[in-house]
Amino acid sequence: MVFTLPGGGAVHALNNVSLDIKQGQMVSVLGPSGCGKTTLLNIVAGFLSPTSGEVRLNNHVVTGPGAERGMVFQQGALFEWMTVNENIEFGPKMAGKPRAETATKCEELLNIVGLAGFGEKPVYQLSGGMQQRVALARCLANDPDVILMDEPLGALDALTREKMQGLVLKLWKETGKTIILITHSVEEALFLGERLIVMAPRPGRIVKEYDLPFAEEALISEARVVKASAEFVATREEVLSMIWNMEEEIMGGGDGT
Repeated sequence: MVFTLPGGGAVHALNNVSLDIKQGQMVSVLGPSGCGKTTLLNIVAGFLSPTSGEVRLNNHVVTGPGAERGMVFQQGALFEWMTVNENIEFGPKMAGKPRAETATKCEELLNIVGLAGFGEKPVYQLSGGMQQRVALARCLANDPDVILMDEPLGALDALTREKMQGLVLKLWKETGKTIILITHSVEEALFLGERLIVMAPRPGRIVKEYDLPFAEEALISEARVVKASAEFVATREEVLSMIWNMEEEIMGGGDGT
């Protein structure tokens, strides 16, 4: 992906990025600022067209946004003047789903994300963590094949963020959805991704991949136990060092863009 600048010149945002993601995988993407993580996600979402190459889903070329790909943003991007139910039901209603079916699905999703009884609440009355739960439910209501998450927990406080990590794992396992998660948190990337992609900038590219056991372990064990394990700590320090060295190279280059 190459962006042409208005005043001339270009930014080579991504180069030779090639991934084959299996159905039902949870993939986390990590790297320093400017490595093209969000650009990559926007290309998969269909918001951007790559300069060269293509994205294929179920053997069909992605040419724009589509219902088979759902997006969860850092801020919920909810309709704040609507109720929780109205937000979750919006997509199915636009798709012409029967009202009774949509209402039943909405109630099921509220139970899954731990918001039973909040359906008639206006979104603006909810905390940040609760709003992100609504965003997850709204995404799931459209039954996408792939869920794309761009720093979905980044704006939450530490305790709420940890609880939401557990919810994301629960939803992944119960729904069998393919999830691609962008995050700046090394710990979060290791904890949630059964597959971790580490990217480097200038141009954005994949420098290392990990197959990780921690997401599966967290489904049967306490999160704190998993994060305190020797293997988790060692992997976290290895990845942190890698990211730190990249940041040092960026700063040392005298160009912080």
